[in-house]
Amino acid sequence: MQLIRRVISFRMSNPILSGLCHAFVWMLLGALVLSLFLWMTGMREQDLSLYTYVVHALSLLIGGFVAGKRSGEKGWYHGGLTGVVYGIIVLIIGFLALEASFNWKDSLQLASAFLISALGGIFGVNTQRN
Repeated sequence: MQLIRRVISFRMSNPILSGLCHAFVWMLLGALVLSLFLWMTGMREQDLSLYTYVVHALSLLIGGFVAGKRSGEKGWYHGGLTGVVYGIIVLIIGFLALEASFNWKDSLQLASAFLISALGGIFGVNTQRN
């Protein structure tokens, strides 16, 4: 039984990579819920802008929390770095898919991604058991 657990278990040792994976999984779940709202209700795509920001904020908070918890120290640093990498990946996807150019709003979004994820990292590093 232990052999099966060792073979199947998968744990990332890098806190930033682990936080990014958790953040993108939560973003995927949020996008799925939002698409179900679009499909089952009378919502329009134009009404989703606030909800997408909420999904991204929750994903960043959870990703920063996981990064801070896995790091064990400097939670704001690991969480904030997770948020910046997450934000850059989202910006690159937007640039490639929508042909959007970089402007001052994008730097504001990167700064807010850093702050939200750093806050999650602060909470995550303080949940360590002594």
